[in-house]
Amino acid sequence: MRKIVYKGVLLFCTLFLCMLAGVEASADDVTVISDGVFIGDKDVSGMTVDEVQTYVENEVEKLSTSIITLQMGDAAVNATWAQLGLTWTNTDLVKEISELGTTGNIIQRYKDQKDLENQSTKYEIEYELDEDAQEAFVQSLAVYNSDPVEGTIYMGSDGTLQVEGGTDGMTLDVDATLASLKEVLTTYEAGDVIIQATADVESPTLTAELLSQMTDVLGTATTSYASSSSNRAQNVENGTSKISGTLLMPGESFSVADALSPVTEENGYALAASYEAGQVVESYGGGICQVSTTLYNAVLKAELQVDERYPHSMLVSYVDPSRDAAIAVGSKDFKFTNSLDYPIYIVGTAWSGTLTFTIYGVETRASNRTLQLVSETLSQTDAASNITLTANTSQNVGYLHQVQSAHQGLSAVLWKEIYIDGVLSETVQVNSSTYTASAAIYEVGVATSNTELQTAMYAAIAANDLSQVQSLIANGVASETESETTKQSETTKQTETSAQTETTAQSETTAQSETTAQSETTAETSADTVVVE
Repeated sequence: MRKIVYKGVLLFCTLFLCMLAGVEASADDVTVISDGVFIGDKDVSGMTVDEVQTYVENEVEKLSTSIITLQMGDAAVNATWAQLGLTWTNTDLVKEISELGTTGNIIQRYKDQKDLENQSTKYEIEYELDEDAQEAFVQSLAVYNSDPVEGTIYMGSDGTLQVEGGTDGMTLDVDATLASLKEVLTTYEAGDVIIQATADVESPTLTAELLSQMTDVLGTATTSYASSSSNRAQNVENGTSKISGTLLMPGESFSVADALSPVTEENGYALAASYEAGQVVESYGGGICQVSTTLYNAVLKAELQVDERYPHSMLVSYVDPSRDAAIAVGSKDFKFTNSLDYPIYIVGTAWSGTLTFTIYGVETRASNRTLQLVSETLSQTDAASNITLTANTSQNVGYLHQVQSAHQGLSAVLWKEIYIDGVLSETVQVNSSTYTASAAIYEVGVATSNTELQTAMYAAIAANDLSQVQSLIANGVASETESETTKQSETTKQTETSAQTETTAQSETTAQSETTAQSETTAETSADTVVVE
């Protein structure tokens, strides 16, 4: 019985030793990795050591060459993992895997083999990254920090509004972006990746989106300056150009006088007819009140807030009473405020005798709501007999020149009528205006050696008797002696021809240009104020 036991033990030992001997033999010429061994998600069981080494090196290479992109808005920077200081740290990984179940005493090796058969073992390729390299990579994106760019709007050559700019400003948040980068790096996954940088965004006031909405015509007005002299036309066109292109934000105010000043030759203005103390004078900028007036009518139609407006002292011909806005730099101005919730853009054109202002913005008024501006005359005077004669001692008798046409006195009110679906809903008074009557002024030549004629001429001038002046020019003094009659006759012949020529020329010129220009020009009663209408 005892002999049999020994034989069983001997048999078991022999088999165990043979098994371990087999393991050792495998370890002596290892060609494959034991079962149940993984590197990451890769099962390397049965692979040779060289194959595993190649696999690991390829994984390290794939990760090293993968590209990481940091993006901020439209800007981006790129780097590979290798450029961020990637290093494979557990380089003995393959050796460690290859020794599983092949090292230690016989019992340990046997145990390791059995453990692998029952449960797999997973290894990871371990890396390190350079902290300084990561931070430098993030900092490299800071060169794309930008300030917000305010948008601009302008009228294109095709007659449509164009928009430029209006982009956000961005400032890189280095710490937050670095944290995002490190979070991605902890995965150690090969393949290109894009990381959105963290940035502080500052939007402009005028964004491209906002400006692109400003295509609605809120108000437009047109007047004619076709009968103006070339100098006056120059002033109208120059003044218009200084206002056109104005962009007003909500709550922002605008001064026409400030925009047009200084009214000097150096600033593009020419001498043209203006009024000073009821007289026609030549001054720089004559005609800019028509610019102000036309803009005023566009502002009224856009229903913006009018802060300051003055009527002319005398009526003008290019708009109805109470629809004008006089400018006298230093004393009279037209000011208004953008009282809307959106910006407005002002476009002015003055070409070939036609002046137009158009105000663009975002229309918020109901589509079934319309308005109409109505001028109502409350009282008026007849200017036909209002004549003032002045003596001109440098001109001979026979000289008769009209320097100013008569202006009618008038008072008026401007109403804004609001219609809903074509039905009058509300009437609002916009303003009231008073225009003073102004005499037609004639210069009369009084230089003559005939004292009796000169005396009669002064008397007619003092009486503002134009018909008597014309009679004296034509017929002389009836009670003078024969010799004086002959002398007067000669004088009359000389002066009558001059008067007829002057009067005829004056009638044509005054009727066609001067009278029109004067009727459009503001007369101010203050001796030190010139209104360049």
